[in-house]
Order: sequence, then structure tokens, then C-alpha cells
Amino acid sequence: MKEVRRWFWLVLLAFVAAVAGVFVGRAVMPQPQAQGSELHAFLHERLDLDVDQERRIELLEQHFALRRRALELELRAANARLADAIQAEHGNGPQVAAAVDASHEAMGRLQKETLGHIFAMRQVLRPDQARKFDRAVVDALTVEKR
Repeated sequence: MKEVRRWFWLVLLAFVAAVAGVFVGRAVMPQPQAQGSELHAFLHERLDLDVDQERRIELLEQHFALRRRALELELRAANARLADAIQAEHGNGPQVAAAVDASHEAMGRLQKETLGHIFAMRQVLRPDQARKFDRAVVDALTVEKR
């Protein structure tokens, strides 16, 4: 009985230590923010948009949100087909290769339409705002996140 009690306390202590480790890790290491939300925050908080710019950009964002959702669903479906192909072939066979190509095509469409959205928003900006926005876009793509 003494041995069971010792194991119980050891398991409980390990569990509490694991939970504490998660909380400490989350407090010490900030959670990464999605690139799109960083750029969105920069656009709305740091570029001093006027009312007309805010309205026009909001319309662009509403339209793109629908399109992005459709493209993300398409990508998810392509990845599901890839999973099915991997399960069927258990190797890098013709079904897997075709599914990889389809997944890459879906990713490419999403990336191209995202860039189109970024360029459309840029067209709404004044030249001084566009220079700052360009720098933020380049930083979002090239600066290493920790």
C-alpha cells in the first residue's frame, strides 16, 4: 500500500510540474502572431488612415476574407486528398505525386490572391503611407520571428 501511495504522489507531482511548465513557457515565450494580423494592425494603427481609406480598405478586407476562406478550404481538401493518397500507396507513388502537385497549386493560388489583396490595399494609400506599408510587407516576409 505504501508503494501505491508513493507512485500516486510521484505521478501527481509530475503532472503539477508539467502544468506549471506550460504556464511558465507561455509567460516567458510570447505566442507568435500571424503575419496577416501583424500587417493588418500596422495598416490600421500606424498609417493614420483617413475615413475614406478606412472605408475602402474595409471593403477590400471583407471581399478578401471570403475569398481567402474559400481558398483555405480548397487547400484543406487538397491536403485531405494527399493524406488519402499516402494511406493508399504507403510511398511516393503517382497518386501521392499528383496530390502534392494539387496541394502546391492550391497554396500558390492562396499566395497569389493574398499578394493581390496586399497590392489592392496599397493602391488606397498615399505615397508616404505606401512607403511605410512596403517596408512592413518586406519585413513580414523576411524578418525572422522568434
